[in-house]
Amino acid sequence: MSAATTSVPADARPVGRPLTANRLPKWAPAGVAVGSIALGCGIGLVADLESKLQWGLISAALFLLISYVLAAQVEGRRQAKDRFATSAVWVAFILAVIPLLALTVYTVQKGIGVVDGNFLTHSMMGVRSAGPGGGIYHALIGTLEQVLLATLMAAPIGLLTAVYLVEYGRGTLAKAVTFFVDVMTGVPSIVAGLFILSLWNIALGFNYSGFSGSLALAILMMPVVVRSTEEMLKLVPNELREASYALGVPKWKTILRIVLPTAIGGITTGVMLAVARITGETAPVMMLVFGAAYINNNPFDGPQQSLPMYIWQQYAVVNNDYGYARAWGAALVLIAFVMGLNLIARGIARWRSPKAGH
Repeated sequence: MSAATTSVPADARPVGRPLTANRLPKWAPAGVAVGSIALGCGIGLVADLESKLQWGLISAALFLLISYVLAAQVEGRRQAKDRFATSAVWVAFILAVIPLLALTVYTVQKGIGVVDGNFLTHSMMGVRSAGPGGGIYHALIGTLEQVLLATLMAAPIGLLTAVYLVEYGRGTLAKAVTFFVDVMTGVPSIVAGLFILSLWNIALGFNYSGFSGSLALAILMMPVVVRSTEEMLKLVPNELREASYALGVPKWKTILRIVLPTAIGGITTGVMLAVARITGETAPVMMLVFGAAYINNNPFDGPQQSLPMYIWQQYAVVNNDYGYARAWGAALVLIAFVMGLNLIARGIARWRSPKAGH
């Protein structure tokens, strides 16, 4: 049969734009972004809009609109929808990153002039609140001790709870535990502080101390540890468990020797992120730790200072230029501390990843 007689009928040919249609150049998104920013700024100037946020939102809307229209004209509606979705993701990412970068830059500008050796190694004992000098040494000690105590309490309980839910949990009890963990995840920090204040300080008669604040911080930290550990344990392949059981290894030893070492990277990352989450809590510390201008190395006896409490006192109570400077310096140290914990968590996760061979 000849090639002419085997040709595809006209009504059987693909309808619409072929997949090998024209494509925009690689620099098109960047060019559209630059043009949208210029056009948005021009509209903001003409309309006399004082807020630069409005200029940015107009530029973002123009970027989405121009990207879709241009792609639809050149590449077709299918590819235009894909480009619109990609552009929307980029716009959302930029809108989320800009406030974080602005906050970080502003904090560095305000606090970098105060942070030095004297600021990190001295307390506020004997320092006039309306005068220069003073530091955050006592607040650093208090924060480290309170967070450490909270971690020592919350991490083992959260880990064991997650092991129960993943490896043993069945029936009504497991559902109840899961429900209460979800409820605790959304509990405001002020509620945890009030609970410990009512039970530990008022009902049992204990005084203000760093340990009291650690109890409230542990309540806030525990559900984060449970949820992150639970997800990491679920990622461990069941084949590893079954292979261990086939060799006659008991279940508890399988969990201890196989499951936990496999998920240890993700578990450690979750714990570090939970620590970063409670480090900046202020409400429980205000009610339970009470704050102090002197160095208190004993978290079980007497009021103790912490960085969040110190920032609030210097900014809201002292209320002068020296207090503002100390507050911004403490805020910079706190951000650096939390950022360091996140970097450590990422490093541990990468080191313990399967690709790293550990």
